[in-house]
Amino acid sequence: MIPSVLPTYNRAPLSFVKGEGSWLIEADGRRFLDLGAGIAVNALGHAHPALVAALTEQAQKVWHVSNLYQIPEQQALADKLVEATFADTVFFTNSGTESCELAVKMARKYWYDKGQPEKTDIIAFEGSFHGRSSAGIAAAGSEKMTKGFGPLLPGFKHLPWGDLEALEAAIDETTAAILLEPVQGEGGIRPIADADLKAIRALCDDRGCLLVLDEVQCGMGRTGRLFAHEWAGITPDIMMVAKGIGGGFPLGAVLATEDAASGMTAGTHGSTYGGNPLGCAVGCAVMDQVNTPAFLHGVNRKAGLLRQKLEGLVAAHPDVFEEVRGVGLMLGLKCKVPNTEVVAAGYDNLIITVPGGDNVIRLLPPLTLSEDEVADALIRLDAAAAQIETA
Repeated sequence: MIPSVLPTYNRAPLSFVKGEGSWLIEADGRRFLDLGAGIAVNALGHAHPALVAALTEQAQKVWHVSNLYQIPEQQALADKLVEATFADTVFFTNSGTESCELAVKMARKYWYDKGQPEKTDIIAFEGSFHGRSSAGIAAAGSEKMTKGFGPLLPGFKHLPWGDLEALEAAIDETTAAILLEPVQGEGGIRPIADADLKAIRALCDDRGCLLVLDEVQCGMGRTGRLFAHEWAGITPDIMMVAKGIGGGFPLGAVLATEDAASGMTAGTHGSTYGGNPLGCAVGCAVMDQVNTPAFLHGVNRKAGLLRQKLEGLVAAHPDVFEEVRGVGLMLGLKCKVPNTEVVAAGYDNLIITVPGGDNVIRLLPPLTLSEDEVADALIRLDAAAAQIETA
């Protein structure tokens, strides 16, 4: 008999009832060090006082009014994002998947309004993940994502990850946009080189197509800059954001330049819950915490320490791990044994990691992880690896 919760997840036998900073407490009282952060969502950890205060204060005022009216909290968060980024305008969603849907619509509508309706194709890359909506799975294109869900939304081309020659050859008069993650998350923590991202930006400018960045997982301070593309010194035309922007509250956004957003006039897109007062109040609190030089410096300092220790872990367990990859506090351990075994051994040693593509385990801790907790994490990961070696 089918369970009351649709069984689309292979869930671990864990039920967490409370969170405190970098820690999750299981129903039986065990304390787990959380290096998953809800898949890069809980950027400020669990029950952060500033987020609890923002949510509680807003909950006593108004929860929902709809986008038929002005929403002061939404305006405040949009202003913060515009001030801090390349963007001139923001549309708020509830998730990264919804942000993908709008980004695709925005790119296609842009060229339609420019008198070039033939420019509808969007180039994406092997190993990508852009959500599980019709546009999201069509953009990813992998059999794992698309099998059984045809006919797929047309207008997507898929290229090998990191192949700039193939990209240059694929752009033609039908290309509307190039869509990519500066650091692939689900694909196995694969950062695109700064030089390659610069080259892709230049290619978009030279060949007349938009650059759409998916920073749903790698954004909001995760790499040590507010957004990952800042490391390359470039800016996109359109950017998808979610996960960390709400610190655990469902919130997403599409950021865009005035030019790229010019086709999205009244009536062209909408959302019942997108930009609701609760989500935006929390988002403002997240921005106030994360978007400071001191906070981002701390992310980089702890990231350097964690990476150094992970390199030692790989050297100590060469039969379990192959390499460390990633940037900031978005790191991956490529495994020589099935990554699911490493994740399970982590549970036995009270540490949470997240499986990813290319046989990688993802380490996506709260950005507030302390240096003592970094040391604790390595003790637990070392114990997990030793458990696998002696099994």
